[in-house]
Amino acid sequence: MNFQKTIRSALAGLFFFAGLMSCNEQLKESARPRVLISSDIGGTDPDDFQSMIHLLMYADRFQLEGLVSSPYGEGTTKDFQDMIDVYEKDYSQLQSHAPALPTPKSLREITRQGQKDAAPFKGYSDPTEGSEWIINCARRVKDQPLWVLVWGGIEDLAQALHDAPEIKENIKVYWIGGPNKKWSINAYSYIAEHHPDLWMIEANSTYRGWFMDNDSPGDLKGDAYYENYIQGRGALGKDFINYYEGNLKMGDTPSLVYLMNGEPDDPSGESWGGSFEKIDRSSRNVFMGGSTVEDTVAAYAIIEWRFEGPDIAVPEDAVVFEIEIQNQTWPGYYLGKGTYGVKYSSKKPETGRYKTTSDIAELDGLEGAYVSIVPWPGKATSDDFQLGSNWYSDRQNPALYIGDQQGAKTISKYRKEFLMDWAARWKWLEK
Repeated sequence: MNFQKTIRSALAGLFFFAGLMSCNEQLKESARPRVLISSDIGGTDPDDFQSMIHLLMYADRFQLEGLVSSPYGEGTTKDFQDMIDVYEKDYSQLQSHAPALPTPKSLREITRQGQKDAAPFKGYSDPTEGSEWIINCARRVKDQPLWVLVWGGIEDLAQALHDAPEIKENIKVYWIGGPNKKWSINAYSYIAEHHPDLWMIEANSTYRGWFMDNDSPGDLKGDAYYENYIQGRGALGKDFINYYEGNLKMGDTPSLVYLMNGEPDDPSGESWGGSFEKIDRSSRNVFMGGSTVEDTVAAYAIIEWRFEGPDIAVPEDAVVFEIEIQNQTWPGYYLGKGTYGVKYSSKKPETGRYKTTSDIAELDGLEGAYVSIVPWPGKATSDDFQLGSNWYSDRQNPALYIGDQQGAKTISKYRKEFLMDWAARWKWLEK
């Protein structure tokens, strides 16, 4: 009888500790942020490949739920798959140090194709695999929000919000804006106007603190870090040299490291991914008939030109003219009732000039200019989009600038910490 009691007690103890271990595993799982990446990898800028290598080496720190290809140019899901192939070569060695790293197979299963073209004037078009995957992931019943980290165009997020606006309750967004905002201005405008209650970090310039290494120790400068800490380490290290000749850029990585330390639910706190302040409006300037160098706007603001012309028989949002700004060309749209429009956003403080071309005589050869300045969001105008209580952006304190890059020092101050942490992981791949 005593023997049976002893057995029962031992089994009860085993079940108790097994349950405790299971609970601990569940807690550990729930503590890892849920993450979906929307990236323009393979598009116009190769820095996303560098950021992808960093993500793969730290993927044990997250619950990765989606890899959405949202490029400008020729990028597709194949660019994700190619990087996963490289990761697979190092997977066993990396996993021996970080057992929670996801399998290459599981990463391939969550890769989806998103929008390849910029949104039309209205800011959205048709659903994609990527936008539907965002909705799918956001609707999963979980005990924490889905972090949507946007490394490129914001079209797929805009489409998801248009098709399923209720997902706003379940997501938090960190968007690398700046140049991406310029390319994605129609989709961004749609979100700011129609979904101002979104929880959003809009990093237009802070992210630059990741690679602006003016005050960095010599061994951590962008052109030295590869030689000192990456070269000769695994297939990922061999691949890294293919992007910017190994010089660090990785302008999208701040969105990821933002979740790795500090308190992500409080953007005003300290983090490797920057510190931000609330903004209550998104700067917008609407110019009827054009603008001149006398017209000053905030850098990163929505600049919208409206022109009058003939009332023509084409669908609204049809592209009927082009505008060249800073040696790049953008589509202009018919808005109906003889009104034409185009939007733009400067990626930095600048004096810009524009010129239109069109088969419509009234829209051909129009010229003008503008001056954009910091800080963002700048002086309030009646055209601004009013935002909700959870929209954050670059800090305006001049002491936190690097050059004219607003808020960049809130990241660069941690350069040694985050790069040496990564260097420790690169050592895992030493032979």
